[in-house]
Amino acid sequence: MKNKKIINEEVVRSVASLARINLQAAEVKQLTKNLEDILHYVAKLEQLDVSRIQPTSHVLPLENVYREDIVKPSLSQQEALSIGPYHTKGHFNVPKVIA
Repeated sequence: MKNKKIINEEVVRSVASLARINLQAAEVKQLTKNLEDILHYVAKLEQLDVSRIQPTSHVLPLENVYREDIVKPSLSQQEALSIGPYHTKGHFNVPKVIA
């Protein structure tokens, strides 16, 4: 199976062109070899019998890592505005960022 070509340099150049990536000849050769190795490995994995294995989305069980939402005292509007350098009528003044 290792001898069968799955991908060639022409395909690598075509995909690189679509992705707007400029590759040197040596890079095309190396990427072709790397992708060929990866695809051969995937082909080996496809031969495994996974009929008795349950599909999973995560290797480990997930737990909710969020803390409980507890209401706590916070800054008043006046205290929050006093931190910023510019404010008017209860709002922060910031420079315009969209033309």
